[in-house]
Amino acid sequence: MELRNSEELEWTAWDPPGTIRLAEELAARSVPGTVITLDGDLGAGKTFFSQAFARAIGVAGVVNSPTFTIIKEYEGAVMPFYHMDVYRLSQMEADELGLDDYFYGEGVTIVEWASLIPELLPDNRIELFISLIEDDGRRFRIRGLGEPYTHWCRQLQEKEGQV
Repeated sequence: MELRNSEELEWTAWDPPGTIRLAEELAARSVPGTVITLDGDLGAGKTFFSQAFARAIGVAGVVNSPTFTIIKEYEGAVMPFYHMDVYRLSQMEADELGLDDYFYGEGVTIVEWASLIPELLPDNRIELFISLIEDDGRRFRIRGLGEPYTHWCRQLQEKEGQV
């Protein structure tokens, strides 16, 4: 796949507050129709990031992994939050879920294990790949595809240098 309009950066979180700060930065920029994809090793922090993001848009209560339910919907103070985990889906099942209703809906969508359904994702999105690093840290490889996500990456790059 040729990336025509993309921007990439890395964000290092040496502790949970670093991950929370990234989630808050992305939440502050989010509007209805925002799509964030999460990939990484098991235990890298995809659900923790999703929980922090949900809190940042005003979701009250517990946000847990939708591993067995596939999609969970939450009401946020700012907008609805759609949390997906497609790890256990087959391609045929994913095709039948009507994901476009979420991707182009009134809320923000986070998709865990999104690399398993690349052809179903919108062209414009922000992709996060989380890796475990030394001292229990996390490295986020962030790629913005299309607008406004390429712009967000540039803003985050500037912000990362200031903190």
